[in-house]
Amino acid sequence: MPDLIGIILWPLKWAVELVLVAWHALFTFVGLPAAAGITWVLAIVGLVLVVRSALIPLFVKQIKSQRKMMEIAPELRKIQEKYKGKKDQLSREAMSRETMGLYKKNGTSPVSGCLPLLVQMPVFFALFSVLNDVSKHAKAGIGGVGPMSPELTEEFYNAKLFGVASLHDTLIGAWEAQAPGWQVTVGILLVLVVLMIASQFLTQLQIISKNLSPEAKTGQAYQMQKIMLYVLPFAFVFSGVFFPLGVVIYWFTSNLWTMGQQFMVIRNMPTPGSEAAKTREERLARKGKAIDSSGKIIPIEKYQAEQQRLYEEAERAKAATPKRQQPVGKQRAKKQGQKPAGAPGGAAGPKDASPRSGSADSAPSTS
Repeated sequence: MPDLIGIILWPLKWAVELVLVAWHALFTFVGLPAAAGITWVLAIVGLVLVVRSALIPLFVKQIKSQRKMMEIAPELRKIQEKYKGKKDQLSREAMSRETMGLYKKNGTSPVSGCLPLLVQMPVFFALFSVLNDVSKHAKAGIGGVGPMSPELTEEFYNAKLFGVASLHDTLIGAWEAQAPGWQVTVGILLVLVVLMIASQFLTQLQIISKNLSPEAKTGQAYQMQKIMLYVLPFAFVFSGVFFPLGVVIYWFTSNLWTMGQQFMVIRNMPTPGSEAAKTREERLARKGKAIDSSGKIIPIEKYQAEQQRLYEEAERAKAATPKRQQPVGKQRAKKQGQKPAGAPGGAAGPKDASPRSGSADSAPSTS
């Protein structure tokens, strides 16, 4: 039976090997030892830079999608309230149609926010497969699926970080084998796992504490985010135990990229209404600047002029709106010389007044 996953990952493994070999050649060209572990570690860091740079357009799309999801949150809640408690099949289908229609109308969906992660995961698994195959290929005297020649595969296999830690070693493998210098390998992996947990925690913490609007902090999704803030980072404990050192280095470097990227977004493109947005407005105000209605940074004088213009336009629109006539009772209508509101003929004129005396509520005389 053919290896289906291997077939699917083959193009990505070829691309991963190409990038690794290219960076390795560059660092060798500038004078680093070709067989040194640091050279291959830097090649893995270079792979992170290439992958994450390629994902920037998807990341921008993710930010826009998250903004759209926040904008339509009130409408989404209305749909949920409309079908609250209704568990029959027709109601569920109707709720699903209205929800999908709302997503389509605004050009967004919950999946859009996960695109960078979904795209990066196959690359991650391809790298894991490449590093996992290094031992097997080196022992068989063959190369990888792409530019990784038998000579480079052998070189990669023998490369050691700090002279002892092989990039294809795992924490549990080094612990069980206890080859010379295994303590250093285990120590490096433990430190990387701790740093991975810390970087993941800080990345999520800065989003939850600074970049959520007050409305977003009231829903069930926010409570789930708070739980995941403390639960998700510890998933890296298992990755540090079973993944090769080279993959752990890739993942940690990618986490650093994510943390820095989120910091830049929160600082320069914060969620409207969030603490980060208020901080940015205060920072701009100290520089004599503000953000206009289109999101552009302008001098404070132009901003004040724009706000005055918008206020005047709102006042003119309010004045031009026709006022609704309030209902008038019978007694009050009689005193004002007009018919009650809603009566045929509108306001009563002098000729409409009854020649009879007495109360308007009294019955007509019978003569």
